[in-house]
Amino acid sequence: MVAVVGPSGAGKDTLMAYAARALSGNPDVVFARRVITRDAAAGGENHDGVCEAEFEKLKADGRFAVSWEAHGLHYGIPVETKNAVASGAVVVANGSRSALGLFGQAYPNLVVINVTARPEVLALRLEARGRESREDILRRLKRSSLGVIGDYKVITIDNSDEIEISGKAIVDAVSTLLSQSFIPREK
Repeated sequence: MVAVVGPSGAGKDTLMAYAARALSGNPDVVFARRVITRDAAAGGENHDGVCEAEFEKLKADGRFAVSWEAHGLHYGIPVETKNAVASGAVVVANGSRSALGLFGQAYPNLVVINVTARPEVLALRLEARGRESREDILRRLKRSSLGVIGDYKVITIDNSDEIEISGKAIVDAVSTLLSQSFIPREK
């Protein structure tokens, strides 16, 4: 399991979409589709949008390998991802640094890809979204850490510059992990 994490504006969704396109012909690489208590048409990542009551029912029914709450939303990684990992696939999921402990419990061979960007790049990207003032963004960036805390295998990708550079880095990272897989996939 590869959990892609990083601060808002780092470009996690953009990098994952780049890698999904580049690796689309490989059945041994799976990009997990998260379930989120947000409208599916809200933009950003491709996800399954559900209401909070439906999310809680899915959670109670054991439909998530990992679930967490952040920024007033609930997020879930489908339980089917555990079967894909067990069969030798590399599963890539948009995660959260706050949920890495849960990911580690669900997936013993967890690898974290920490997507970062220079603070001024993050500020420009967040400002372009129009959700916060520049002052609020700069205050938030001063408070936050760009690192991953914990004992995880971490690959850090700086996504400050051209997408082709960081896109190649994430594709190379996933391809390397795939080549290290010890479980043959059934074809």
